[in-house]
Amino acid sequence: MDGKELIKALHNGKRIYGTLIISPSPAWVEAVEGTGLDCVFLDTEHMPLDNHQLAWMCQAYKAKGIAPIVRITKPDPHEATKALHTGASAVVAPYVETAEEVEQLRAAVKLRPVKGKRLRGILSGSERPQEQLSSYLEKFNEGKALIANIESVPAIEALDEILAVPGLDGLLIGPHDLSCSLGVPEQYDHPLVVEAVHRIIEKARAKNVGVGVHNWPSAEGEIELAKAGLNLILHFSDMTMFRNALFRDLGKIRKALGDKVVSRLSEQAI
Repeated sequence: MDGKELIKALHNGKRIYGTLIISPSPAWVEAVEGTGLDCVFLDTEHMPLDNHQLAWMCQAYKAKGIAPIVRITKPDPHEATKALHTGASAVVAPYVETAEEVEQLRAAVKLRPVKGKRLRGILSGSERPQEQLSSYLEKFNEGKALIANIESVPAIEALDEILAVPGLDGLLIGPHDLSCSLGVPEQYDHPLVVEAVHRIIEKARAKNVGVGVHNWPSAEGEIELAKAGLNLILHFSDMTMFRNALFRDLGKIRKALGDKVVSRLSEQAI
């Protein structure tokens, strides 16, 4: 899947399957090829990836037909531009809470390379780009998706305004931070969390905007959310799946050999 296909799928509701890749090892590019991934989620908000690492990861996954979705460190247009320069097919801005933030990100993702007074005029609506410039911008920014992380009560309260911003392709629900904002940390089956997640899905799909989730606690939960309209499924991470499989398999071996079995996993990895 390339950037153009990603944007089309986000808007028309086609399901997109991905996972978070933490390791910068080149071996992962070959390892995940053929697994059914449409995209990979590369997270610079929580992972210490430098621009050089991020650039080769984006280019390598793109070469395999897997769209790189990059989460930047904060909802900042300069950070979004840097991610696009590395080769990102989509930019995820964390902890977005206002339409104004999305407007500024739209400028970086959909209106490059226009800057300064001209850009401010286009964003305010006081100026329209001439036909030739408009066509150029559409071509220049083709295949670059804008996704806003919705992770708080203020973001949900501003959701109608956020969804009204032109050029927004998707929302990504952050269940951990959202549960904390709702006052029920990590209680993902709590009615407040369930209602909030379904509200986000319903509002996004009503506007033909894609909606996804990352790090939901179970595949079964992801299936139920997808049935409700969620269409961007970022399933766990390389670290989480390795850790879960290691815990399960070592437990099976230890039990069969009569050795002490670790009773439960420690705090969940990213």
